[in-house]
Amino acid sequence: MQESKFAKMIYLIRRRANVSRDELIMHWFKNHMPAVIESNTKASREGRTGANRYIAQLFASEPTERPVWDGLAQLWFSDPHPPMKHPAGDPPSDTFQEKAEPYRNWALKEYIVREGKDNLSVDPLTLNEPFPTTRSGFFRLNYLVAAKPGTDFDEFFAHWLNVHVPNVDSHLDRAGGFRYIVNHSFYPTESPYCGMAELYFENEEGARDFQTNIKPDGMERWIDGSAMHVMQGDTEMVGIP
Repeated sequence: MQESKFAKMIYLIRRRANVSRDELIMHWFKNHMPAVIESNTKASREGRTGANRYIAQLFASEPTERPVWDGLAQLWFSDPHPPMKHPAGDPPSDTFQEKAEPYRNWALKEYIVREGKDNLSVDPLTLNEPFPTTRSGFFRLNYLVAAKPGTDFDEFFAHWLNVHVPNVDSHLDRAGGFRYIVNHSFYPTESPYCGMAELYFENEEGARDFQTNIKPDGMERWIDGSAMHVMQGDTEMVGIP
C-alpha cells in the first residue's frame, strides 16, 4: 500500500430537480470540464497552484431517477484545501452549474492498495481536442463511508488500513478486482462522509461476487450504515491524466 504524496479534492455532484442524468453529463463534459482543464493547466504553467490530475467518475442510475449522487470530480493538488465556506455553483458560472446542485470540496488523503494501470488506460482523442476524453471497460464500486457520532478517527482509520484493507484485498483476486484505492478525509467531522473506497472489477459479476463473499472484520464498530452509500459506475471522464 502506497500513500499518495498528493491531496485529492473531491466534489460530489447531484443534478437539480427536473434535470435528467444525460443532460447533466452532457454539460459536464462539454461546458464545464474544458474550463476546469484550462484554469488548472494555466495556473500550473504560471507557477500557481493547479491540479495535476482531473478525473470525473460517473455513477449509474436510471435516467429518470434522481439518485443520492450522479458522480464526483477528483482533482489532485500538492496540499489539501480547507472546506469551502460557500458552495461552488451558487450562483452558477456555466451551464453545468445551472444543471447541478451547488457543491462543496472534500479533501482526502489517498492510499493506493492496487494500481491497475493496464486496465485504466487513457487514450486522448484524435479527431477532436485531446481532452476531455472518456474511458470504460470496467465496473467500479464507490463506498462513501460515514462514521458514527463520537468516532475516534485515529483508531478508526488505523483499523481501516491495517485490518480492513488486507481483508478486502484478499478477496479481490477471485472476484477480478484490479484496482483498490482508500481515501481518508483530512477533515472528517466537516464532511458528509469520513472516507471513500474505490474498487474496480473486470465486470459487474465480479463486483457482486466480492460483495457476497467479503467477511466482516470489525469496521461496523465505527460505520454509520444508515448514512453510508455505495455507488456504482462503468464510465469515467478524464480531463487531466
